[in-house]
Amino acid sequence: MCYNESDGGIKTRRRGIIPSMTEIGERIPEMKIAIVCDVLGSENNGTTIAAMNLIRHLQAAGHEVRVLCADQDKKGQKNTYVAPNRSFGKLLDAYVHKIGVTLSKKDEKLVAEALDGVEFIHSMLPFALGKQAAKYAVEHGIPMTAGFHMQAENLTSYLKVNKLKLLNKMVYKNIYSKFYRYVDGIHYPTAFIRGIFERSVKKTTRGYVISNGVNSMVEKRDVPKPAEFEGKIVISSTGRYATEKSQDTLIEAVNRSKYRESIQLILAGQGVKERYFRKLARKLPIPPVFKLFPRDEICDVINYSDIYVHPAQIELEGIACLEAIMCGKLTIVSDSELSATKAFALDEKCIFRKRDPKDLARVIDYWIEHPDERREYEKKYAESANIFRQEECMRRMEEMMLDVLAREKDKKPCSLKEKKRQTR
Repeated sequence: MCYNESDGGIKTRRRGIIPSMTEIGERIPEMKIAIVCDVLGSENNGTTIAAMNLIRHLQAAGHEVRVLCADQDKKGQKNTYVAPNRSFGKLLDAYVHKIGVTLSKKDEKLVAEALDGVEFIHSMLPFALGKQAAKYAVEHGIPMTAGFHMQAENLTSYLKVNKLKLLNKMVYKNIYSKFYRYVDGIHYPTAFIRGIFERSVKKTTRGYVISNGVNSMVEKRDVPKPAEFEGKIVISSTGRYATEKSQDTLIEAVNRSKYRESIQLILAGQGVKERYFRKLARKLPIPPVFKLFPRDEICDVINYSDIYVHPAQIELEGIACLEAIMCGKLTIVSDSELSATKAFALDEKCIFRKRDPKDLARVIDYWIEHPDERREYEKKYAESANIFRQEECMRRMEEMMLDVLAREKDKKPCSLKEKKRQTR
C-alpha cells in the first residue's frame, strides 16, 4: 500500500507535518535529481516500470531528472548517461541478455559527469552503477536513497540454489555491506520485504514502505472476450517466465482441473523458461497463449478473463497481481512465505498451497463452480484497490526524498571507510 514509515516515525503529510513537494510550490526550488538504473531496458519487468514511473512523475513535477544506466539503446536521449557494458564472454553475455539484465563496467568519469551538480540521488538496485553512485554520494555529501527491488531468491533461483536459506541470508548481508549501509534511506515496496531484509542483516534501517503503485490506465471496465475465446473459461496470469514465478504449477493445475476441456490459459510475459513451459503445456487440450502483451492490451486481457492466478512462490510486491485486483478480478495466490501477494487474498478461498498443482486445481474448480460468489468477490477486490493508485504512491516517493533531504541538509563529504565506521 502507499504509506511511509522510517525509524524515527516519519511525519506524513496527512498529519500536516511534511507537505508534498508539489504542494510547497515556490518555497522548494525545482531540484536536480539523478535516477540510477542498473536495469532499465523495456518496460516488461517490475523494476523498469517502477523506475520509469518515478522518472516521469518527477519530470512532471518540474524537476530536472538525469538518468544513469547501462542500456546502449538509450544513448543520445536527453539527460541520459550510458555506461559501457561489462562482458563475461559470449555464452554468459547471451544468458544475461536473455534474462533482461545489463551489467556495466566501472566508469568513474562517466558517473562523475552524470552526478556532478545534482542535489539528490536515487538508485533502483544495489549493482555496479548503484555502488558507484553511492561512493560518489558519500564522497561529495549528496543525500541518496535506494530502492529495494530484489529478493535474494531472485538471484539464487537462477543458480537453482534458492532453497539454501543460509545462502540467501549471505546475499542480503553482502548487499547491505557493499551498498545499502552507504545510503540515507531505503525505499521498500512492501513491509514484507523490509522485514526479511532487516532480520537477515540484523539491522534497523532508515526505511520507507511505499508501494510502487498501479498506473491509472489499469482499471475495471467491460471488455468482451475475443471471438475465439467465446464459451471458454479464460484464466490469465502475468509475469516473467521464470522458476520462481511458478507458471508450471498453473499449467499442471489446469491439466488436473475438472474443466480442462474448457479452460483457455493465457500466460502473459516472456523469459528464460518459455521453452520449458511450452513443452509442459502440450498436454493441455486447449493450447495456452504465450505472449508479451503491450501495456494497454494486457489491461484488456485481464478484464475479459474469468479468473486471474498469480502462482509465484517468490514475489517482492507483485504489481502484476495488483493490476488484476485493480481490474476487479477474482485473484488466486499461493501461500508462499516468500511472496508478498499472499496478503492480497481476501480470504483462504483465494489461496492455494505453493507448488501444489492439485490444490490449485481445487481452488480453480471451486470458483468456476460458484459464479455468483465469484462476482461478489470481484466487487470486494475492486473496492480494495484504491490504496494502490500510482499517483498517490509517487507523491509519497517525493515525500521520502524531501524527508531525507531535510534530514541530511548538513551532510558532509567523507570517505567510504569513514561512512562504514559510522554504520557499524
